[in-house]
Amino acid sequence: MVCGGFTCSKNALIALNVVYILVGLLLIGVAGWGKSYGIVSSINVIGGVIAVGVFLLLIAVVGLVGAVNHHQVMLFFYMVILFLVFIIQFGVSCSCLALNRRQQECLLKLTWTRMSNATRQDLENQLNCCGFMNDTENSDIYVINYNMCLASCRFALHCETCGDVMLTHAGEALRILGGVGLFFSFTEILGVWLAMRFRNQKDPRANPSAFL
Repeated sequence: MVCGGFTCSKNALIALNVVYILVGLLLIGVAGWGKSYGIVSSINVIGGVIAVGVFLLLIAVVGLVGAVNHHQVMLFFYMVILFLVFIIQFGVSCSCLALNRRQQECLLKLTWTRMSNATRQDLENQLNCCGFMNDTENSDIYVINYNMCLASCRFALHCETCGDVMLTHAGEALRILGGVGLFFSFTEILGVWLAMRFRNQKDPRANPSAFL
């Protein structure tokens, strides 16, 4: 049977959703591992990663069940949801690749102000830095606070600010994040195309007079 046939489309859609299931389980596992080992103590960060993993897992299960049973309704909702995810992820990935250094600094500053104290301390400990910036409008939020900082560098003669450390690697991190996001966004549009193609095909083993 040629690759464009019913069986090939079905197997390709099943394989794609199995990959999505593995990615979803990986996200949930990484979040749990980070929490159990104390790498990240903020429940908001952990909850966000787990929510993304569960959402991806649910979409993949819907697509997998729809592909196995050739279920028209499930495949339709799978196509719609996956296409919406593609639009959002494609836009976010392009934004990551287009951010310049000034925009990165503004974004990091906004993120820092919204972090809880526990998350800031985790970040300072992991990056071995204290505070966000030395002189940002003389605000206590940005100035180094050695009483709250848990990084080992606070006992040294010099301790870099977390803003400087993050900006050093932000460009590379955003390029990697944008590239990975673009790659997965194209797999999502592939999933939409496969679901649409498979949904409109007839099962050769079914009754030819049955409504599909």
